[in-house]
Amino acid sequence: MPIRFRIRWIPLCATLAVAAIGIALGQWQTHRAEEKLAIQQRIEARSKEAPLQALPPDGEADAGEFRHVVLEGEFVPQWTVYLENRPHDGAVGFHVLTPFKIAGSQRAVMVARGWAPRDAADRAKVPRPAVPAGPVRIEGTLRRGAGHVLQLGQADAPRPGAILQNLDIAALSAASGLPLSSLVVELRAAPPGGDDGLVRDWPAPSLGIDRHRAYAVQWYALAAMALVFFLVTGLRRKGNDGQ
Repeated sequence: MPIRFRIRWIPLCATLAVAAIGIALGQWQTHRAEEKLAIQQRIEARSKEAPLQALPPDGEADAGEFRHVVLEGEFVPQWTVYLENRPHDGAVGFHVLTPFKIAGSQRAVMVARGWAPRDAADRAKVPRPAVPAGPVRIEGTLRRGAGHVLQLGQADAPRPGAILQNLDIAALSAASGLPLSSLVVELRAAPPGGDDGLVRDWPAPSLGIDRHRAYAVQWYALAAMALVFFLVTGLRRKGNDGQ
């Protein structure tokens, strides 16, 4: 029995729309995977470079991210702040950050000193890890910010000892009067003067390259299935369509 293909315009338009959406989203996911692969390669390359001995200018912050840095200066312990909702190994806690005034410079930088657990009995109680007094030398990794979590409600104004959801460096700089860099230093080890009890197992940047690639395959598959479905349902045996 002869077989012919019958075009139905409404299903055709619907199929083309679904296929176009699938292809567009697949390309977007592929592009995101390529971007994150480039970031991963940049992290690996910069981790092998010699440590910086000074902070890069704010206008060159992107070029400095993920570089190791060695700085000398003094902590400003009264402006320590605590970023909440930072779990570690399933335990709730804070990231403890303290400003660091750089020797021989007018600049300062926020130093992510490490993670500390939250008091289960008193959520308003913050840890008080010892801060080295006087000039010290620190080593760490430069990052663009201190990580971001979903902001619930209006952000609190920065103040000494504040518990914050996210770090607003510009607001903290204005409140403290410290000329803070837009970068943050993640300490690699405790500064000289003894262990402060903080955990410095910093999470790696969430790249998700394989996840983006998997999503891209799913969107491309959706586009392909829409076209196949249209072609299969458009085939009609001559004896079955009343002609």
